[in-house]
Amino acid sequence: MSRSRLLAVAVLVIFFGVGAGLIIYITTGGGGASRTISLTVTGNSMSPDPITAKKGDHLTVNVTTDKAEEIHLHGYDIKFAGEPGKTVSHTFTADTACTCVIEIEDTSTEIGSLVVSP
Repeated sequence: MSRSRLLAVAVLVIFFGVGAGLIIYITTGGGGASRTISLTVTGNSMSPDPITAKKGDHLTVNVTTDKAEEIHLHGYDIKFAGEPGKTVSHTFTADTACTCVIEIEDTSTEIGSLVVSP
């Protein structure tokens, strides 16, 4: 095999190897981003729902409610003491892959979820 043909094959192998590695990284990893998520609880519903993150993301979750009630993020055991029209915030690292239920604590009413992918 000629030297130029060998070089062309090597370049193609490297190109496809880097491309495949990039695709794998984008679709399976990349957690660690800092994100702010704003939730609004009205009655027995939450918007947006569901909320998503990648494992390792640093999340600041802001919750605004229409009445005085405690909103509980299960899986991380974070409680938001909601008061009408006021925003309550918690910052944490999404270090556990899960589909975590978000509920109105007093009535055990599920209103949404946080989905943390690996």
